[in-house]
Amino acid sequence: MRSIWNGAISFGLVSIPIKLVNATESHAVSFRQIHTEDGGRIRYRKVCELEDREVTQAEIGKAYEDADGSMVPITDEDLSHLPIPTARTIEIVAFVPEERIDPLQMGAAYYLAASGAPAAKPYTLLREALKRSNRVAIAKFALRGRERLGMLRVVGDAIAMHGLLWPDEVRAPEGVAPDAGVTVRDQELDLADALMDTLGEIDLADLHDEYREALEEVIAAKSAGETPPEAREEAAPGKVLDLMAALESSVRAARESRGGEEDAPAEEAEVRSLRERGTPSRQTPKETGGKKSTSAAAKKTAAKKTAGKKTAGKTAAGKKAGEKAAGKEPAKKTAGRGTATKSTTKSTPAKRAATANTATRSAAATNTAKKAPSRKRSA
Repeated sequence: MRSIWNGAISFGLVSIPIKLVNATESHAVSFRQIHTEDGGRIRYRKVCELEDREVTQAEIGKAYEDADGSMVPITDEDLSHLPIPTARTIEIVAFVPEERIDPLQMGAAYYLAASGAPAAKPYTLLREALKRSNRVAIAKFALRGRERLGMLRVVGDAIAMHGLLWPDEVRAPEGVAPDAGVTVRDQELDLADALMDTLGEIDLADLHDEYREALEEVIAAKSAGETPPEAREEAAPGKVLDLMAALESSVRAARESRGGEEDAPAEEAEVRSLRERGTPSRQTPKETGGKKSTSAAAKKTAAKKTAGKKTAGKTAAGKKAGEKAAGKEPAKKTAGRGTATKSTTKSTPAKRAATANTATRSAAATNTAKKAPSRKRSA
């Protein structure tokens, strides 16, 4: 990299010879102006207004235009007598935390390269001191005829310098923010947070200038005598007056662009997981819910029964045990339970007597079930 300025860093009584090189470069495509009728280049010539003739660079000097339009000539000798101690020196004046620097002040970036072997030791000293202190250096320097403000920080194993605007060169944001009285609801903030979470982070190295790439394709096609590629048409965004609807649409579009699988609704994801494990379908919870409602009706009926009804309930339990001992099918047992429950809810005195007779017959089945524990376990 070619140096654009040579000087030294003044670090107290320590002087570090350095070279200033540009840390950034522009990849923008530049154009020339031409005469559209014949393609001839359009060039600018420096012409003296009084003599109406073109002048050379050696004949050109500097002047300050006063308010009345008159010119005040300023020579290089006038500038050489200005009290600028930073003409060839980057003078460090303070060390401050980096967060103290307003990003609005930051301008062009440069690398400070050590100039020669004697500069290696003090250069490394300053770099390591900045690292350990977690601070940046504020310095003054002169470049291109004016004194400037700079910030020195560590980038990798090098020291970089950012040109800073003077504090009075940064405008206050007066009249920029909207008028007071705008209220943002919590639901809108939640959707904004969801949109930010969906978009997530990105590696800045993956970003590129799509406009420049498309422009280079057009230039290459026209150079080869081919038809330039047509730009893809993008759907024009519709006017969305509802902020909530706009946020919801943005979140939905962001999820679709990211694949959408990980942001699928929780209910659908749960159903897929259950089916993969081979569990029953959605009809099973409905059957279970029916049993619960029948059981609740049976409990209400049982609360109204007398002590004799409790005995009938115990007899019904014995009947179930007898059915297990007899080896009945589970489907018949479930159906019998449902029938018994329904009949209990609409019991009459005659049915209660029949239930008592059934209880007497079921007692024997209960005794039989107790005598045959092995059969019960096998059932």
